[in-house]
Amino acid sequence: MSGPSPMLHHLSLGVADLDRASAFYDAVLAPLGYVRVWSDLRPGEADQAVGYGMPDGRDKLALKHRPDGQRPPGPGFHVAFAAPDRRAVDAFHRVALQHGGRDNGGPGLRAHYGPHYYAAFVIDPDGHAIEAVFNAAV
Repeated sequence: MSGPSPMLHHLSLGVADLDRASAFYDAVLAPLGYVRVWSDLRPGEADQAVGYGMPDGRDKLALKHRPDGQRPPGPGFHVAFAAPDRRAVDAFHRVALQHGGRDNGGPGLRAHYGPHYYAAFVIDPDGHAIEAVFNAAV
């Protein structure tokens, strides 16, 4: 055995408007180094989706079109994306606000999470709470 498997394979979020959501995630994940790795876009069909991950990799986040009854999870749930550095966290936040996200905590150190925890928080256009974090000494 070569070591433990990752705990999570991927996460899926329901979105009301896949075009709007994919444009948002295309933009906000780019500064973090993530890209769209697959698309299942069939106009007129309800089961459309897109997946994001590392270039040449598998998806770690999938957006699934759910036009009827899409609701974000309740308080306490959020998705935290790893950032390669603090500048990427800053760019994530700036780009999110430019593409329809709402501020939920600007970029900065969060000492209550640890001495090097640098993060920014936003609410995506569907109401999902997301974060970008860089947690290492500079």
